[in-house]
Amino acid sequence: MSTSVEPAGPPRGAIAQALKPQGNKVFYGWWIVAASAGVQAVIGMLFNQAQGAYMAVLREDFGWSRGALSGALALSRIESGMLGPVEGWLLDKYGPRKVMIAGIVLMGAAMMLFSFTTSLGMFYVTYFLVALGATLGGFLSITVALVNWFSRHRAKAMAIAQMGFAASGFIVPITIASMERFGWAWTAFGSGLIIWALGIPLALMIRNRPDEYGDTPDGIPFGGGANGVGAGGHGSHGSHGSRFAVAADGSEDFTTKQALRTSAFWFISLGHASALLIVSAVMAHTLIHLTENLGYSLAAAGLVLPALTFWQIVGQLSGGFLGDRFDKRIIATVCMAMHTVGILALAFAANVTMVLAFTFLHGWAWGARGPLMQAIRADYFGTASFGKIMGVSSLIVAFGSSAGPLIAGFLADQTGNYQVGFTVLAVLAGMGSVFFLLAKKPPPPARTERALATEQATAEIGTAAPAG
Repeated sequence: MSTSVEPAGPPRGAIAQALKPQGNKVFYGWWIVAASAGVQAVIGMLFNQAQGAYMAVLREDFGWSRGALSGALALSRIESGMLGPVEGWLLDKYGPRKVMIAGIVLMGAAMMLFSFTTSLGMFYVTYFLVALGATLGGFLSITVALVNWFSRHRAKAMAIAQMGFAASGFIVPITIASMERFGWAWTAFGSGLIIWALGIPLALMIRNRPDEYGDTPDGIPFGGGANGVGAGGHGSHGSHGSRFAVAADGSEDFTTKQALRTSAFWFISLGHASALLIVSAVMAHTLIHLTENLGYSLAAAGLVLPALTFWQIVGQLSGGFLGDRFDKRIIATVCMAMHTVGILALAFAANVTMVLAFTFLHGWAWGARGPLMQAIRADYFGTASFGKIMGVSSLIVAFGSSAGPLIAGFLADQTGNYQVGFTVLAVLAGMGSVFFLLAKKPPPPARTERALATEQATAEIGTAAPAG
């Protein structure tokens, strides 16, 4: 496994300096990590990781088909993808804190409205609004904040923040127990209140860029200029000519248009979409599969989520560590293989051992790969236009996250179980792993444009020269 190229960083002992860069003050970026983990835990516990339980109880109460229920999830994923470029623009213009607060307020209100659902149409509308709020208040907004505040420790910071989402799996059984005791409607209404009570204060802790508060990424001066900022300035205000943003460490950031011209942007997006074929299908259908096809009670099936969570956290810890030291493409490819084998183990599970094998393979792969998807984009394209780049990428990723539940649900309705659907997704995800191998880091945009200009000038000279 080849080591990845890292920017010149701080000397030995720099992590300790990062934690206490100024007197006894902890670098504020780590408080943002903690707040981000908290927000993702709230959203995960009450919505994302509870989706499968809601699908199971709604199917039991209303008799809706797996395909109809999957359609709501697919619609929310399409919404997330279509919203991506707009959210990216909002994040770059207004900063993540304002966008997150708006999203959390919407999500809480939509969860309370969802509790009054009596028809499939109303379910689609309210589910869409909940997902819209979760999108604005969660993942992309948090990612933009973290890539701005961290450079050398970026993969670790995102891994720790995403542990909040993973840890919510330990708490989901409480949400499921509430559904069984008080009903899904009262649980949804109470969840909306909790989202407001916990999510808004946590979102208020988020900040946009460290330079706005007299700090630097990681809290460790790179050296060279005042306050430790290099001569090039910081991500969004420095320049190289008139077209190139220059980060604090002197590296050149890509604009959105420049990133779109690289093959790496497309390969990373397609690889990410391939992974979410499985992740989104598992979130939507695992509990239905365990209860209807394997005969588990809802409470017993819900215990699979803490097992998944345990391995997801292990994966995040190890993936963040490995991602800062080795080639993220190779790690992501290994994770894709584990996703593939894991969902096959679930599809053909004949005993609890195979179910536990699924929790290990899928959970570790999900945890290790997740933070790398954002870290590799920031490594390749910089942070100046990260929100917009991620937003455009989400249009592609949304195809995977929306198609996964639909494929699994439709084929389950046709065959009566999930074996065929999960197998199809495993094959597609296995093929998609090739995209990560092809996603090599592009040269800096200025170097690329200078090379193109040189080639063009050479061609013009050759054309103008008389035949000899």
